[in-house]
Amino acid sequence: MELKFFGGAQEVGRSAILLKDDRNLMLDFGIKLDHKTEYPTSIPKIDALVISHAHLDHSGFSPGIYNEVSVPAFGTMPTLSLSKLLLDDALNIAKKQHTQPKFHKRQIGAFANKYTSLEYGATTGFGDFDITLYDAGHITGSAITLVEKQHSKGNRRVLYTGDFKLSQQTLHKGAQIVESDVMITESTYALKKHPDRNSVISNLVAGIKETLSEGGTALLPVFAVGRSQEILSILYKNGLTGSTFVDGMAKKATTITLNYPRFISDPKLLENATNETTWIGEKNERRNALDGPSIIVTTSGMLNGGPVLDYITKINKNSKIFLTGYQVEGTNGRTLIEKGYITIDGEKRKISTPVSIHDLSAHADMDDILNYVKKSSPNKVICVHGDSNSAISLADRLTVEGFEAFAPKIGDTINID
Repeated sequence: MELKFFGGAQEVGRSAILLKDDRNLMLDFGIKLDHKTEYPTSIPKIDALVISHAHLDHSGFSPGIYNEVSVPAFGTMPTLSLSKLLLDDALNIAKKQHTQPKFHKRQIGAFANKYTSLEYGATTGFGDFDITLYDAGHITGSAITLVEKQHSKGNRRVLYTGDFKLSQQTLHKGAQIVESDVMITESTYALKKHPDRNSVISNLVAGIKETLSEGGTALLPVFAVGRSQEILSILYKNGLTGSTFVDGMAKKATTITLNYPRFISDPKLLENATNETTWIGEKNERRNALDGPSIIVTTSGMLNGGPVLDYITKINKNSKIFLTGYQVEGTNGRTLIEKGYITIDGEKRKISTPVSIHDLSAHADMDDILNYVKKSSPNKVICVHGDSNSAISLADRLTVEGFEAFAPKIGDTINID
């Protein structure tokens, strides 16, 4: 068995890891959303595809595979529905920007037609492989993938975490612990310890209430899949959904999430939140959200497009922007934090509205990662989905802890037999 890395190695984004054996299994096939879109370095010959979850850095180039071959794909039911939502949106954005996409609706359809939905804990056979998905605790439908193969010396267990979170979120329990021989783990926050989540939520809610009391708009740019549902649930629990407006793709993503209640820990909470929230359907309704003190939950989470760019230029002087997600280098969100401006339609716009940052990450931090590795008890650990500093530092730390650990680069091949 070998692992080869076509993306996601010493970088965050375009996860694409090939498990090579008698059958070649691709673990994720995503894109990297930076100042430009980056794709996996090539489309290798594969026999099947596993998608860990719907976010585009893991699913975003899945249809590209179906330009070349027609192979089965595996993942959970909500991952397919949410991936299709995001992939269709990516095509719409390309059309608006007059850019040439690397796949079309036909390939999205082919991907969906070849997709087999798996439940958590249910094992499916593929050639000599047994594939089992477990709850990753990241977003709706996110999965940790266990690939098992009968070996002359016993059963070989290869575990791919994708993005995971070990501690509980408002709508998700922590990731399931699975024992392994070889573990491929994300390292996004391998050098960071997340602050206490309850304290972060308390500070966020206090800031929103203060903004409302001053007659302003609390503008919350969010990721449509995952973060918008988490934020709506938090707002409901704190009695704030009556003042909340939701715009952009978050509505469709929330509807899909509610269609799969068994994949979240408290579907009634999210349902109640949506019932009390005002949903923006048309552009001309946006003025209603700006008429008085309000909370606006809208895409996109990194300010690179979507309705947030309309709101951010129109909110009043008593308003505030609340960022709750990671802002990738080169995005409008990162530029706003570091330089105080964003770019809209090619024009730099100075933004005087105050910005606050609240760490509601759905990723494992350094403690989560180390705890998971120790409990999974692999012989080898492969550190991916982190910048070079994070991935290398995690591999070094695990080596000191007694594990055989690697931080591969794109194009590397690692023998795991």
